[in-house]
Amino acid sequence: MRIWVVRAGLSLLVILIAIQLVRIDYTNPPIDSDIPTSPEVKSILRRTCYDCHSNETEWPWYSRIAPISWLLAWDVRDGRDELNFSTWSQYNTQQQAKKLKESRELIDTGEMPPWYYLLVHPEAQLLAAERELLRQWAKQP
Repeated sequence: MRIWVVRAGLSLLVILIAIQLVRIDYTNPPIDSDIPTSPEVKSILRRTCYDCHSNETEWPWYSRIAPISWLLAWDVRDGRDELNFSTWSQYNTQQQAKKLKESRELIDTGEMPPWYYLLVHPEAQLLAAERELLRQWAKQP
């Protein structure tokens, strides 16, 4: 029984070391345009949204450790695909209005920022006044 535990532990260690060789791309694409907004809203968006919804992702130290790196890369790619503030001008007027409406709904329901992001980024927690400011901003035509 003891030898089985040692072998399993060594196998797990070898696998964890081997998966470190599968690297992800940490480069941020160029910024096409930034979303036009007030400095107050911009500050909130940068603190709470930009890591996943812009080309200005700040990759933390733990983003270099697989399999965490894979999850983070997937989350950022998914976030950018859904809404990217760094390519705002590429959306037409209808798309921009839809993105703002969806953002307002996600803010209203508390789905954004996601709970798992807040675990490691408690500074991204939205205060009630900030939430209201974002709601009002997202109601723009």
